[in-house]
Amino acid sequence: MIIAVLITCHNRKEKTLQCLNLLFKQNRINDLFTIEVFLVDDGCTDGTPVAVNENFSQVNLIKGSGSLYWNRGMNLAWVTAEQTKKYDYYLWLNDDTFLFENAIVELLSYKNDNVIVCGSTKSEKDQNFSYGGYKNRISLIPNGEFQECDYSNGNVLLISRLVFEKNGNLDSIFHHALGDFDYTLRAKKLGIKILIGPNFSGYCENHVVSPLWLSGPSIFSRLKHLYSPASGCRPNEFFVFENRHYGFLKALYRYILIHIRVIFPSLWKLKNLKFSAFN
Repeated sequence: MIIAVLITCHNRKEKTLQCLNLLFKQNRINDLFTIEVFLVDDGCTDGTPVAVNENFSQVNLIKGSGSLYWNRGMNLAWVTAEQTKKYDYYLWLNDDTFLFENAIVELLSYKNDNVIVCGSTKSEKDQNFSYGGYKNRISLIPNGEFQECDYSNGNVLLISRLVFEKNGNLDSIFHHALGDFDYTLRAKKLGIKILIGPNFSGYCENHVVSPLWLSGPSIFSRLKHLYSPASGCRPNEFFVFENRHYGFLKALYRYILIHIRVIFPSLWKLKNLKFSAFN
């Protein structure tokens, strides 16, 4: 089996190198499976591309514009991989995710290609769940068996050739966030199951922080952060996502609500800082 590993990076040299190092140390690599890595350099200025070339010359480096962010970077990596050959599987991998040695073997062990298998991650600091699959809007914790979920993050995601041919690429309408949720929800509508692997696949620290579009000193700064590609709640993209999966009325309601919260941030309760498509 040949797996195309898709990664995008921006100025996290040490983490990117550690991610690649652990990827190439996976158990049964070159035995059960082989990998070919497609890494998008989205405007790195910290020497990441040079370091990757020096340490992992087998990696296919793709020059990004510097304004792709995660979703569009992953889209470009996938397009490039597809132009190379038809792979058996595609593995999405965040460059700050550090795989455990059996991660890929475990994800491959589910013997049905009409599924997407998500690898869950946990924090190395406190060992708590950080990213993975969600059932009824609650984090699904690995229990030693494959479990079906409703949607998932894309930090570690194994996608078969069959699923790709049905569901296609990430939707490039999204800059940074929402692309992974959108992809798994679209797949589910096509009858493709979304599963999490039996065990945690690696370490990745959770990046949930108070949104800058709620904490800026002025309405102008808050709006600037809200409409930045990395905000996670960019109104036009958020509207497309909600309309596609939850209907026009909810999309319109949320579109209006986001702007009300920008204008009156005190309405936002401090206990609910984690803003997502499902709050």
